[in-house]
Amino acid sequence: MTATKRFITLGTFDGVHAGHRFLLNRLEMAAAQHHLKPLALYFPLPPKTLLSTTPEMTVLTLPDEKKRLLRALGTPVQTLDFAACRKWTAEQFFNEILLKKYHMGGLLVGADFALGKDRQAGITWLREQCARKNIPFEVIRFYKTDTHKISSSLIRKLLAAGDIEQANLLLTHPYELTGEVVKGKQLGRQLGFPTANLATGPYKVLPLGVFAVKVRVGRKLYNGFCNTGFRPTVNSITGHLPLVEVHLFDFNQNIYGRKITVWFVGKLRDEKKFATLNELVDQLKQDRALARQRLKGVVLPVQLKMI
Repeated sequence: MTATKRFITLGTFDGVHAGHRFLLNRLEMAAAQHHLKPLALYFPLPPKTLLSTTPEMTVLTLPDEKKRLLRALGTPVQTLDFAACRKWTAEQFFNEILLKKYHMGGLLVGADFALGKDRQAGITWLREQCARKNIPFEVIRFYKTDTHKISSSLIRKLLAAGDIEQANLLLTHPYELTGEVVKGKQLGRQLGFPTANLATGPYKVLPLGVFAVKVRVGRKLYNGFCNTGFRPTVNSITGHLPLVEVHLFDFNQNIYGRKITVWFVGKLRDEKKFATLNELVDQLKQDRALARQRLKGVVLPVQLKMI
């Protein structure tokens, strides 16, 4: 029985942003034009993160998040094992992986794509190889805003600057993070603003500041606000990884040890140091009121809410 031929694209798809969606839409069209099945092959974590000596806060979408976002788009996807792939030469990967394992009948790549150990083979080499095999080959242009190429690196920079609104526009969905609720100092409870402290792991990019957020606990959604930073007013932390603290509105449950998901809808302010706890409480009351106003009418896309 002849194996089904596939029109393939490859990438990291970190963030599953507007540029990735543009690429996958084109993949679906190209596959249909050539009467092939589409397939997107992706790395769960960016190779740059796995190779870096400083991988902290370099990833927009962790593996589970990425899998859900990609599957929600409807294009068939399969993961690639970077530890295995990095050993292959471009020729080995092209022949053994793309042709033999995945039955490639067409190839679509971005303009900066390169294949093989140390990115040894670029667009010219791939075009030549596909021509020899009589395989359709297409290079897709960069997807741009008015001024910038949309890229995962640009979105990381926006998040580092706390510009959540612009990052969300490029992502086409609210930035999210999932973490386990761990015990903290419980000062927030004493101040009348109990918070869930989240352990998110070292890789996840964390935007700094105070944000209006949507939060999923189990199968229910709540509104709230989130502080991501270094707690300069009380119990200041000195590490290079910020602390994530989420206050949920109209919520009073013990959720230690559970995983919750937070979606960053809008920024309220930068983190700052207050002279007294009373000043901090006054600011938190303003944050709560502003967050309630900011979240009015905000509805998450269905694919984001999937368990």
